[in-house]
Amino acid sequence: MSRKAEIARKTKETDIKVSLILEGSGNISINTGIGFFDHMLNSFAVHGGFDLSVTCKGDLNVDGHHSVEDVGICLGKALNEALGDKSGIMRFGSAYVPMDEALAFCALDISNRPFLVFNADFTNEKIGEYDSCLTEEFMRAFAFNAGITLHLKAEYGKNDHHITEALFKALAYALRQAVTLNANGSALSAKGTL
Repeated sequence: MSRKAEIARKTKETDIKVSLILEGSGNISINTGIGFFDHMLNSFAVHGGFDLSVTCKGDLNVDGHHSVEDVGICLGKALNEALGDKSGIMRFGSAYVPMDEALAFCALDISNRPFLVFNADFTNEKIGEYDSCLTEEFMRAFAFNAGITLHLKAEYGKNDHHITEALFKALAYALRQAVTLNANGSALSAKGTL
């Protein structure tokens, strides 16, 4: 049984469709109109082992903020829906990911207690047409709509592309651990439910 979800969301600022399958087979299609963001979402899907389709038509004449944040909302909702009541998952995940001179760390808990701690400094305002500050906005929207406690830290790095990509990959690897099914199908919580 594959765990999957499809989310559609249309506002005056964005029109987004997201399809997510946690047990992926390599089917990835990303088109947000922001090349670097597409690259990050592709890396997230590849390293998370997910099938992911994202289409976003956003008000890029303004800037990329609405598109990036709203994709985070939709992807978070898709993950939440794909996990159902969250019973049977490992729940926690963590990963260090290096990319050349940069090193990123992610720790997360799929807990239904959304929270974000984001610690990364960027040198440049933009990476291609992508505003560097939008990484934090994406992660916040994703965490709060997925019901995840998410901690992300760029340990060090000089190249903003490398720092950002390491953060997305660290998220992917940590999430891959957390959504893995546990041995007995129980909810890993002293309360008996997540």
